[in-house]
Amino acid sequence: MQSTTPAAQPGLSRRSFLFGAAALGAGLSMAGCAPGQGSGGKTTTITFYVSKPEVIGYFDGLIKQFHASQDTVRVIRDSTSSMSADFVRNQPPDLGCWNYNFSVAAFVRHGALSDLSDMAEAKSINPKLWPLLQQTATYPGRTSAIPYSVMAASVIYNKDMFARYGLAVPTTWSQLQAVCRTLQGAGISPFYNTLKDNWTVAQGMFDYSVGGMVDIPRFFSALDAEGTSVRAGSAASFHKDFQGPMQHMSQLALLANQDAASRGYGDGNLAFAQGKAAMYLQGPWALNEIAKTAPTMNLGTFPLPVTEDPADLKVRVNVDLALWIPEASKKKAAARQFLSFLMQPEVNDKYNADNNGFGVRTDSPPARNPALAGMQKYYDGAAFYLGASQLIPASIPVADYAQAIALGSAPGPELATLDSDWSRLALRNA
Repeated sequence: MQSTTPAAQPGLSRRSFLFGAAALGAGLSMAGCAPGQGSGGKTTTITFYVSKPEVIGYFDGLIKQFHASQDTVRVIRDSTSSMSADFVRNQPPDLGCWNYNFSVAAFVRHGALSDLSDMAEAKSINPKLWPLLQQTATYPGRTSAIPYSVMAASVIYNKDMFARYGLAVPTTWSQLQAVCRTLQGAGISPFYNTLKDNWTVAQGMFDYSVGGMVDIPRFFSALDAEGTSVRAGSAASFHKDFQGPMQHMSQLALLANQDAASRGYGDGNLAFAQGKAAMYLQGPWALNEIAKTAPTMNLGTFPLPVTEDPADLKVRVNVDLALWIPEASKKKAAARQFLSFLMQPEVNDKYNADNNGFGVRTDSPPARNPALAGMQKYYDGAAFYLGASQLIPASIPVADYAQAIALGSAPGPELATLDSDWSRLALRNA
């Protein structure tokens, strides 16, 4: 879902946004027993930073397993430190496990993370995933991070409801419209929208609409080339390239519950579990929340179609967690040892299975949750994109603009403002 500054980064994992406060009380934790000693009576203690509050307990369990497997390295888990401050003080953690987004991008671009390209674990990664990391941030000649988990998001739908009304999964925009008309005719809201929480709009209908119509890597590359010249008439601009997707998004906003403006993420999970809509624009993090109310609900997923060509279908992804080791660490060998433990197939695969993630290695098994099966072939075929909202710096309030459009504002002025924000940021960075 998605970071140490979740409220400022709408494209991040929803789980980090929801449970960020939980980490504040977590502090530093030595998972397992008191440090043991290796041969010669020496033990190396490393600090391991975990950014996702809802999996802190999970990683504490893995640390205990690691301690039981050897006695030369001990791990202290940290989830509250300020990474920016720690890097400035030259005291970063020895190993980080963080959402790979703009929170970590600055450290990558400034060469603050060490090169991991020589590790067997780096060589085991599915090569189709490296462009995702490079699109977010890269440093010449280095593999600065190793992906640990990828989240894929698309339309969650009620399979039993679709079957009841004889509906097939739509693969074109017109088919989607037909599905919605049938549902409305039966008195059912096609979608359950939660417009009160702007991040749900950004990661959902905004990213899905844009990603289904726009070549995301090419667009942002062209946008970077424009630099401070981004405006309505430039070769690449939000105002020009996002008009079509935003028109589609505006239509989607009308095919939903009437009270969407006052409903948030928690409301949506409950309502969808109660059968109050047929489709839900949320990521896999919502599945466990829905299951709390409806544990046997028959759910599926499919990419949102926004063109008339099924070949355009793609799913939104984000590198939910990636492992990295700072250059400043004086315990790189020990950090690499723990990284290797975490990347063991039996450890890495279980994490993704338990947390609705998709595997990152060439030999990773398919996603375990049956609800995710509808996205597997797209993931396997690299028919995926990073959410546009995730590629826009947190200093630009794109989630607010997306929310305004979903609530009825004309797309043009909002997109023109987005162009202006981008140009100003480019000027500052220059």
